[in-house]
Amino acid sequence: MKARLSLLYFLQFGVWGCYLTSFGQFLGSGGIGSKIAWFYAAVGLVSIITPSLLGRLADRTGRPERLLGLCHLLAAGVMFIMWRYGMTHQHLEFGVIYPLYLLFLALYMPTMALANTATFGLLTQSGHNTVTSFPSIRIWGTVGFVGAMWFVNCAYWFDGSLGFSFSDGGNVGQMRFQYNAMQLLCSSIMGILAALYSLTLPSLKPSETNRQNNTSVRISLKDSIKILFGKREIVIFLVFVILSGVCLQISNGFVTPFITHFSGITEYMDSFASGNATMLFSLSQISEAACILLVGISLKWKDIRFVYAVGLLAWTLRFLMLGVGNPDDGLWLLIGSMLVYGIAFNFITIAGHLYIQQIAPSNMKGFAQGLMMFMSNGIGATFGTIAAGSIVNRWCHWEMISISGSGVPMRLFMGEWIYPWSMFAAYAFVIMILWLLFFRKKTIL
Repeated sequence: MKARLSLLYFLQFGVWGCYLTSFGQFLGSGGIGSKIAWFYAAVGLVSIITPSLLGRLADRTGRPERLLGLCHLLAAGVMFIMWRYGMTHQHLEFGVIYPLYLLFLALYMPTMALANTATFGLLTQSGHNTVTSFPSIRIWGTVGFVGAMWFVNCAYWFDGSLGFSFSDGGNVGQMRFQYNAMQLLCSSIMGILAALYSLTLPSLKPSETNRQNNTSVRISLKDSIKILFGKREIVIFLVFVILSGVCLQISNGFVTPFITHFSGITEYMDSFASGNATMLFSLSQISEAACILLVGISLKWKDIRFVYAVGLLAWTLRFLMLGVGNPDDGLWLLIGSMLVYGIAFNFITIAGHLYIQQIAPSNMKGFAQGLMMFMSNGIGATFGTIAAGSIVNRWCHWEMISISGSGVPMRLFMGEWIYPWSMFAAYAFVIMILWLLFFRKKTIL
């Protein structure tokens, strides 16, 4: 069972890895780079509604694995349409691609919570401990994410054949998938595979799902919210889930355009890092994989208060190192910012999902998982990412720059990046202090 669920997460996050970190570069090359924040805030817009509703539907039907497959299949279809649009339009229209992207996310984002709900249920049904078993399964999601990133970083399609390159120079450098719509096709294919595979998963037994729902008299959505928000520790925790949720989308949306912008600076334009931003970013996911097993250990050894604070401190360090790093003598800082991501992500997101799974009532765990997505990727990411985009656009702007080894100008996100990164670091640090002051519950799972 653990092996089968590991493959599920490999495909689940492979869908995201194909485009998430390089999407900003695709938008920039299509002429709508100034709207990056709105696309990453879109994750939050749809997370406000669909994950919690489908999580509740999963609680009622007891078939989260079937809903998972259906959502993946529909999302893959929408992504295919986006790919066709991107391939046939050199200049992207915000009014066309943004609604399509919203529809894709409305179908894809619920799969995160649904995959967690199905996995926790199947692990429990198979007699496994979720706290100790889940991290070793979730790590394969990171492997899938990294593998997808490496592929789109290097792959290109030229003259009817697939090739690979690490350089922006030559005839094919800027044809690599990390810069164009081909990343969307890769995501669509991975989504179809994830949909087909999820349908092969065993069903959860009624004793683990429907029986709980029946004995609970299928409480209303209003009552579910009232029960969860009736606990002070849950309320405080979810407030900080909102405040910390913005950090991840800042990272996803702006790191690769930031690293690539060094290609437009004379002293850095020939560096390997500036031409392979997606691959450099993948060190973050490798770090995530290396650190994910620490989550279960840390939650057994220390309490959620300590673990969450360490995660916020890691976000502070990540943003600081990005602000002062460069692809030359500051390359170690860029690499360091990628490596500390493993702690930042896992000690916030993975620990949070495990914590909410433990404290939520047994008949509303799917709803609780969706509610956490609503708070973090919904409210927090929506308003936080839009605000972060305004900060970045205050000091940075897109312009056409001729880069070394290529006669074709490239649209890059140039500007004084140290200022937005410093502000984001200060934000994460303040949230860490507030967390330590207001969250007093010391629960060891």
